[in-house]
Amino acid sequence: MRVVTVVGARPQFVKASVVSRALRVRHEEVLVHTGQHYDATMSDLFFRELDLPQPDRHLGVGSGSHGEQTGRMLAAVERTLLETKPDLVLVYGDTNSTLAGALAAAKLGVSVAHVEAGCRSHEPTMAEEINRVVTDHVAALLFCPTPSAVENLAREGITRGVSHTGDVMLDLCRERLPEAERRSSVLTTLGVDAGRYLVATIHRAGNTDDRARLTALVAAFGRLDTRVIFPVHPRTRAALAGMPLPANVCPIEPLGYLDMLVLVRRARMVLTDSGGVQKEAFFVGTPCLTLRDRTEWPETVEAGWNRIVDVDGDAIAAAVATWTPSGAPSSDIFGDGRAAEKIVTLLAEAW
Repeated sequence: MRVVTVVGARPQFVKASVVSRALRVRHEEVLVHTGQHYDATMSDLFFRELDLPQPDRHLGVGSGSHGEQTGRMLAAVERTLLETKPDLVLVYGDTNSTLAGALAAAKLGVSVAHVEAGCRSHEPTMAEEINRVVTDHVAALLFCPTPSAVENLAREGITRGVSHTGDVMLDLCRERLPEAERRSSVLTTLGVDAGRYLVATIHRAGNTDDRARLTALVAAFGRLDTRVIFPVHPRTRAALAGMPLPANVCPIEPLGYLDMLVLVRRARMVLTDSGGVQKEAFFVGTPCLTLRDRTEWPETVEAGWNRIVDVDGDAIAAAVATWTPSGAPSSDIFGDGRAAEKIVTLLAEAW
């Protein structure tokens, strides 16, 4: 079969790396990069490091408002689909690239397959929530990472074409963590010791575009008596312009997959608004504080390894000072590490 895979952002490169490898063993894949993430540290590095094939089409859409960016993607993806005539279109996650790929395919009558279907934060105004809900409602094949994702879809009346496959990010983490531990020198480069620093990431629009929330988060980091390693997303760097960072906060450029995995694995704790980083922290057994008022990964909270603290400085400080999860996190919640293989099998059966 011929599959057009639409990616555009860092989390999608991570997920696609394992599925593309399995898919290309027996089928034809046309890899389309929308250009949503175009910074070298957010795009090129991941293609090299994860052995992801170079894009067959690079649409070069770049940044813009949600409507402008999605509209340009929609038109460009539609042209690509008309030229390539795929049997189905594969999309990942919850970005504008996801939505554009799904809508372009659905309007042309091409079947849509959605990896990471059914995830819900129940924040109806959140851009990512809108993207994932609409994508799920036009998709013919929905690959869910957890049982709760299957349940979310059932509550919305979606039961046809739904499969619980597990999470492809777990596939990659299990595969690449030993290599990351061998190869990465990120702790030495940063001058930190394992267990004696925190990792913080902020990139969600709800935090970066709200000056009061961003200010509260920076102030909360400054209250902590531990060094905070802060890989800064390009959107966040722009939002921080003119805002001084506390002395204990160490801003760095975004890291590649292997270095970031080791940095999270060896941290005392992770503070993040990223869904992907929440999961990676869980996979490698690092406690996580979620800098939002809810999460699309409630399994990590229920397992006792993730706490939702929003931008509450007191809650953040108290958790960093006193919280230690009990027991080891069970990654079985996210499958058995063979999600990509299951997805490719289901795609072929449906075709």
